[in-house]
Amino acid sequence: MNANSHSAGGLNAVHDRRLRVAVVGAAGYIGGELLRLLISHPGVEFAAATSRSLRGRPIDGVHPNLRGFTRLAFCTEDELDHCDVLFLATPHRETMRKMPQFIGLADTIIDLSGDFRLHDPLVYEDYYGVPHEAPELIGTFVQGLAELHRERLRTASRISVPGCMATAGILALVPLAEAGLIQGSLTVDAKTGSSGAGAKAGPENLHAERSGALRVFAPTRHRHEAEITQATGLPVSMTATGVEAVRGVQLLCKASLTPGVDEKAIRGAYRARYGDEPFIRVVAHRRGLHRFPDSKILSGSNFCDVGFALEQGASHVTVISALDNLVKGGAGNAVQCMNVRYGMPEALGLEFSGLHPN
Repeated sequence: MNANSHSAGGLNAVHDRRLRVAVVGAAGYIGGELLRLLISHPGVEFAAATSRSLRGRPIDGVHPNLRGFTRLAFCTEDELDHCDVLFLATPHRETMRKMPQFIGLADTIIDLSGDFRLHDPLVYEDYYGVPHEAPELIGTFVQGLAELHRERLRTASRISVPGCMATAGILALVPLAEAGLIQGSLTVDAKTGSSGAGAKAGPENLHAERSGALRVFAPTRHRHEAEITQATGLPVSMTATGVEAVRGVQLLCKASLTPGVDEKAIRGAYRARYGDEPFIRVVAHRRGLHRFPDSKILSGSNFCDVGFALEQGASHVTVISALDNLVKGGAGNAVQCMNVRYGMPEALGLEFSGLHPN
């Protein structure tokens, strides 16, 4: 990885000081991952982490991997001062109600909830089960994927980070859809680890219930299918299965090929879109244990690996993608957007390669 890809060349090409940042909803898994990345980020002054129930408790009591990295304690949202960047690791359906309050607290909002990902409030209501309470704000958010929206992110004051499985699907399928190589409806089969359910998951995520299980929890209409449909312009049918892993997302996507499309055209589309991207790797080899994207080796990293399998003369392609749901599928993607927004090297604070074996 070239750590200076898409950068302006310096630590911070816009400001001569470190950015003052805070995280709302910092007690959960995504919040903890944001803290891990931001506390050690060389371009950041970490100001505050909020939790409604843990005010005054040390951050490292909830996130023990941060022992020795910070002495900060959790505060409440009411105690926040104005900052440069406010990250929102807050619940779906609740975030939209509080967004006017959050907007007044920071120059830039980076939202990791689902409330501002979908452009059409009626589609939001269909997938989330409630009317959108701030539809007038939806159009003010830029999608938080630098690989697709880098130029818009450079000046964005409100950023909405896609869902973890949506990110994997969008990054895998958009290059083929844009190039006109696929057509018709898409099927997406997603597998995800238990951390995707959050730190307050219900009884279905008890060890006794989860261990050894391959459990389909969304046989139809997972909400991330709406995000993939929105990005590709093609109808998507998505299923999601929980697997015995803590981190990780892997997607298998089936798509009909436009007549005449071959392997060379597919590789060319990925190369044209991602050839210079610091965090996208095309993994589609003829042989080897890791010849296709594998979420296990991406644990802790900000990479999304994409690949494909295509039989000669076939009319369908199988597209595979993988990422760490808490990093490229969430917190790492958000930090990457911050780096782009403020003219810092895009990979700053995100250089971790992942582990093998793991």
